[in-house]
Amino acid sequence: MAVIWGVPYLLIRVAVRQLDPGVLVLFRTAPVALLLVPAVARGKRWGELVANWRWIALFGVVEFGIPWYLMASAERHITSSLTSLLICCVPLLSVAVQRLNPSGGPVSPRRYLGLAVGAVGVVSLVGLDLRGGTAKWIVMMLCVCVGYTIGPIILATRLRGVNGVTVVMGATAVVAVAWVPWDVAHWPARISSETFASVAVLSVVCTAGAFLVFFELVKEVGAARATVVTYVNTALAVALGIVGLHEPLTAGIILGFPLVLVGSLIATTERPNASVTVFDGHPDGAVNIQPQRPRGGDE
Repeated sequence: MAVIWGVPYLLIRVAVRQLDPGVLVLFRTAPVALLLVPAVARGKRWGELVANWRWIALFGVVEFGIPWYLMASAERHITSSLTSLLICCVPLLSVAVQRLNPSGGPVSPRRYLGLAVGAVGVVSLVGLDLRGGTAKWIVMMLCVCVGYTIGPIILATRLRGVNGVTVVMGATAVVAVAWVPWDVAHWPARISSETFASVAVLSVVCTAGAFLVFFELVKEVGAARATVVTYVNTALAVALGIVGLHEPLTAGIILGFPLVLVGSLIATTERPNASVTVFDGHPDGAVNIQPQRPRGGDE
């Protein structure tokens, strides 16, 4: 999961050289919806799609529709390395939102420490890399983080029992249709082979394939822990940006990223013997889950 989501930052940076950010959103979502229609039809999941269409549409808006436009817009003005590093705020926001649930239990000193360390890292990262004109794009990326925080929570609470193919097909279809009017007015005059290849990988691998895997990850470990993939994909994205796009290795990256990484790990991990309290979407709020032993090869 982390490898698949470490690549898009570089590909987006390449694609927005020629494509309007809104057009890129359409190119990333429409092919996915079309590819998955036969799977939904073959599984006779239209009833499931209709029954959950409101939550599926909301998931599409907060996970695809708005964040991908903001991210693509930001990558026209800030490096892909800084873009990916700012996404490290997602695990920290996930813990903060999870703690707002009154049934979620008290916040441990360990989590407070993690949030504090991570916050210092974000301040170092943004403060040291902040130059004239970049504040607007950094704020855009923080809005992306909010969407990426809400999306997994919707999956874990409202769409937990819904088939992943149904969710991805419905969400991408809603977003694609919503962006059509904008894209008609911003359609590119030409699309190079490099741009086409970038969009193809973004759509098929980094959207269709990635979210099907991500849904299973959310079901397995929960919304907050699923965002831990952010750590590894960020490191990969920074490396690709520096090597592939010749982006600078700045003081903000050197000082801020380790702090965000350590803080997020502290805030989102539990002690081995601790039980985990999660919100399951039911009126009575939380369910206490005892730790499970790792699955072996025969299970």
